[in-house]
Amino acid sequence: QVFPSQDPLDRADFNAVEYINTLFPTEQSLANIDEVVNKIRLKIRRLDDNIRTVVRGQTNVGQDGRQALEEAQKAIQQLFGKIKDIKDKAEKSEQMVKEITRDIKQLDHAKRHLTTSITTLNHLHMLAGGVDSLEAMTRRRQYGEVANLLQGVVNVLEHFNKYMGIPQIRQLSERVKAAQNELGQQILADFEEAFPSQGTKRPGGPSNVLRDACLVANVLDPRIKQEIIKKFIKQHLSEYLVLFQENQDVAWLDKIDRRYAWIKRQLVDYEEKYGRMFPQEWCMTERIAVEFCHVTRTELAKIMRTRAKEIEVKLLLFAIQRTTNFEGLMAKRFSGCTLADGTVKKPEVPLPSTNPFLEDETGTEADEIVIEKSDADKPKKPKVPDNPFHGIVSKCFEPHLYVYIESQDKNLGELIDRFVADFKAQGPPKPNVDEGGAVLPSCADLFVYYKKCMVQCSQLSTGEPMIALTTIFQKYLREYAWKILSGNLPKTTSSSGGLTITSLLKEKEGSEVAKFTLEELCLICSILSTAEYCLATTQQLEEKLKEKVDASLVERINLTGEMDTFSIVISNSIQLLVQDLDAACDPALTAMSKMQWQNVEHVGDQSPYVTSVILHIKQNVPIIRDNLASTRKYFTQFCIKFANSFIPKFINHLFKCKPISMVGAEQLLLDTHSLKMVLLDLPSIGSQVVRKAPASYTKIVVKGMTRAEMILKVVMAPHEPPVVFVDNYIKLLADCSTDTFQKILDMKGLKRSEQSSMLDLFRQRLPAPPSGVENTGSLSLNAPTPEQESSRIRKLEKLIKKRL
Repeated sequence: QVFPSQDPLDRADFNAVEYINTLFPTEQSLANIDEVVNKIRLKIRRLDDNIRTVVRGQTNVGQDGRQALEEAQKAIQQLFGKIKDIKDKAEKSEQMVKEITRDIKQLDHAKRHLTTSITTLNHLHMLAGGVDSLEAMTRRRQYGEVANLLQGVVNVLEHFNKYMGIPQIRQLSERVKAAQNELGQQILADFEEAFPSQGTKRPGGPSNVLRDACLVANVLDPRIKQEIIKKFIKQHLSEYLVLFQENQDVAWLDKIDRRYAWIKRQLVDYEEKYGRMFPQEWCMTERIAVEFCHVTRTELAKIMRTRAKEIEVKLLLFAIQRTTNFEGLMAKRFSGCTLADGTVKKPEVPLPSTNPFLEDETGTEADEIVIEKSDADKPKKPKVPDNPFHGIVSKCFEPHLYVYIESQDKNLGELIDRFVADFKAQGPPKPNVDEGGAVLPSCADLFVYYKKCMVQCSQLSTGEPMIALTTIFQKYLREYAWKILSGNLPKTTSSSGGLTITSLLKEKEGSEVAKFTLEELCLICSILSTAEYCLATTQQLEEKLKEKVDASLVERINLTGEMDTFSIVISNSIQLLVQDLDAACDPALTAMSKMQWQNVEHVGDQSPYVTSVILHIKQNVPIIRDNLASTRKYFTQFCIKFANSFIPKFINHLFKCKPISMVGAEQLLLDTHSLKMVLLDLPSIGSQVVRKAPASYTKIVVKGMTRAEMILKVVMAPHEPPVVFVDNYIKLLADCSTDTFQKILDMKGLKRSEQSSMLDLFRQRLPAPPSGVENTGSLSLNAPTPEQESSRIRKLEKLIKKRL
């Protein structure tokens, strides 16, 4: 590792035999053995010489090492001596510096103490002189000079807090406190003389003396300032308490404007006469207004308790409107810094909302705000910051809001009755395809009224009255849904699933069934559009109510039940449209099942029953599509529900076509394909603008009608040999139900004996059921058929109707 070498002789795993074999790999190479031996001998000789030289060179190493060690020891001793000399000199130097600076430190301490003494003596001189001057100025009422001097004296006195143990200092401090007390009492007496609690104000009005006295009060105990403010405001509002006593005619709610007019005049008068007397930071104008609000709230609450029976809705709303207007004026004029703890809470920045109710709500009651469905796409106005004066007076009206709530209950009841009467008088809306199924005008009127009620109530209270109003909203939303919408849906004589097969079989072939008229179809679409509008707007109403109500009551605002009611109206409307079109197609399907398909001799164009079905579809679907243009998703639901209802019914009628000849099966297959193409084109049939059908609808049609085609292809297949027929059936239909297989055999017209052997073979050829599943007579498919899906939907709708 120390001396790397490539020589094989230096390797740790040296093997002499291998090395010799390397030198003499063959017999012919032995001829050079003498040359190799000479080279090795030469190498040995060189190594011996090297070893001899090294050994001789190490003879004197020990003696040289001892000599070097002795020299190193001598050098260390010399170095130690020099370091000791340096240390001794450093200690002598430090001692010398201490002797030099000792006198300087003493001078520094003397200077510092002398400076402190001089400063303290100056402060003491200022304090003594200031106290004398303060007492003299106080007696002469020189408040202007006292204001500045008193603040300086108080500041100087703070420097002597640690010297209060000295009698002279304690005496000066007591004199300052006595002067402050005397100033306070003297200033209060001056204000009492200028503005006596009883009688009129002094003719001379405010003076410069009182103005300076207010500056002194800023420096004195805060209680002096509060006492001045309290007495002045009380004296300023004494006239108000006399003019608007409870027994006075102007004190009642109908003349509430006079209260606010009076305070406005008083504030203007105060600004002109006394605006400069009080410091600006006292906010005296705001304090007078706030105290007026507190007094007014107390007086109004007292008089309303006494005359509660005389309060009417119009009178209450008038008083509320005027009061909230005054509170809004206060918010514009004042900052609210004197309220509560003296701070104004900054309004939080509201989150962006998608609520169409978010509008400027400071307008009058006459403002009508129509809620459009497209408002959700418009930019929203920022929320108005909270009014710090909100409720400062109007809180007194809250105990009497039951009058307003009862009135709204009565008004909404009359409004719903008027809607019902107007609908009966005007009749259903006239068909107007161009408008795309207009929403009933009564719907917009209802929500505009809701808007106005919510704004009025929120201006007064965001507590329990809002919850009570919400309960009334819920009540009349449900009444509107049932009386106006569900109550005016056309009645059908058939059951929930349309005309039954039994009833159709009793009719003559080709007979017509009762259908909705054009006006009735348009009415159903109009009610559906109205219900959708109500559903969306009710959700927005819920969001707005949650914004208005107190945070602690938000959980009690819940309009989910009302939204579910409108959803049921939508579902019922779609079901009526599906039932009508479905029932119109029933006679044609009945005619199909009654045809003698074993006697068909040739395949021609589509059969008459197919033409009849297509005719009904072309008559109804364009009308429904045009009237649901504004609610495209519900038109898609209509198409899906019709497909889920018609296709299973068509397959059931296919099974009734028995027996069927080969030509008859071919004709049925042609008819099935024609119906499939019509159904795929159903969403845009009869429309000038061709749209691609929704993928969800196309999937249902393709799946259902492909099953019908597969049934006919199985019927067309020969039943000999039976094994091939059974395997072909399982492959094409993937249906393991023995009932379906039995129907296929009936359609082929096989005898009972043949059917029995076929059924046994079918059961044998069925795939084995998965482990853990019992082997039953019929195995269901993993994916439900359209027929099963339709059955599930109908069962769900029946459950919903029973629950309601």
